[in-house]
Amino acid sequence: MAKYSTGSGGGGDDGDACELCGRETSSLERATVAGAKLLVCSECAPHGDTGGRGSDSGSGSDSASGSSGSRTDADEPNRRKRAARNTARVYDAARSNTKRWEEEGTDYESDRLPYLVTNYGDRIESARQDAGLTVEELAAELDADEADVRALEEGRATRAGVGGSLVRAVEERFGIDVVDE
Repeated sequence: MAKYSTGSGGGGDDGDACELCGRETSSLERATVAGAKLLVCSECAPHGDTGGRGSDSGSGSDSASGSSGSRTDADEPNRRKRAARNTARVYDAARSNTKRWEEEGTDYESDRLPYLVTNYGDRIESARQDAGLTVEELAAELDADEADVRALEEGRATRAGVGGSLVRAVEERFGIDVVDE
């Protein structure tokens, strides 16, 4: 069971136990945790509030174990460097994708999908069934992919990348309105 204190050292012979987790070790370091100054093991030290001054509060007990007190202080710049590198990688990846679009261009205007009414898929499916056609027959008649016709009927035209020309062809074929104008 963990022993919490304010670091005043009023305990019995628990001098070699972490005041946060209770683990017995000979290398303890002082850290401020939730406003209390505690002697903690190296595993609990990262949970301390350094407040910009590090975990060493000037006592000689940290330097007795060698590098345990400076290890958490030394890790901070390394963590910041790793974070900066990761951010740079994400930024570079985003820039490379942008560069590709700038070089290859986009084709948004050639066959834009118009805004569609709510439940457009149900309307299209109903009209097809009323006409006595299967999805395959409609796709062949309109010279379209069956997958695109299915996507229209399932209401996922945007996700499937269905073009506006197919929507207009379906509207014209069945005499229905599915474009929200």
